[in-house]
Amino acid sequence: MLARTSPDSPMLFDDVPLVPDFSLELVARNAGHWPVAGTDEAGRGPLAGPVVAAAVILDPNNIPDGLNDSKQLTAARREELFEAIMATADVSIAASGPRHIDERNILRASLDAMRRAVAGLSILPAYVLADGRDVPQGLCCPGRAVIQGDARSVSIAAASIIAKVTRDRMMTRAHQVFPLYGFNSHAGYATPQHRAGIEAHGPCLLHRMSFRPLRKDEAAD
Repeated sequence: MLARTSPDSPMLFDDVPLVPDFSLELVARNAGHWPVAGTDEAGRGPLAGPVVAAAVILDPNNIPDGLNDSKQLTAARREELFEAIMATADVSIAASGPRHIDERNILRASLDAMRRAVAGLSILPAYVLADGRDVPQGLCCPGRAVIQGDARSVSIAAASIIAKVTRDRMMTRAHQVFPLYGFNSHAGYATPQHRAGIEAHGPCLLHRMSFRPLRKDEAAD
């Protein structure tokens, strides 16, 4: 018997960019789960600042045009879509700060922020689509982890935009308090400017001390 191959023909379409749509939400609705919330986070990789999560329930009759993975959008376009999402959807935002990240690790801190974002929605969701490989524990309803979810689901894409814009604004304000590191230009990521600031001035309260090169290993190399 011949082995069946995938009907998706991955070798032909691997390079085709994904475009988020409402199909995952409709699958959940057809299964009796409604409304559906999407959740995502921004800021897992930086050396400083919080990880910020958002949860969004879109109005299926009023979905803003152009929703996409926040990383695929310009800063100006993210700002435009941020305002459109806030005006048309139910939105909740939560964050885990540097100390929380250091105590629990970045994955747990991110998932906890996503859980709290979902819990903060004014409309109780019946199902949650979560970006990534893990469903946050303690949700009020069933959920599904969606790899590359911000490129597959418009609800997750909307959450990614809200989280990214919110975190960028937070780091711009952080620059006013800690101007020696250039947070307004790199949002806490490990750029040469940021590393130079740490080298010259040491870490501040916003730095994640469990991240290299800030982490002090107990055993000498």
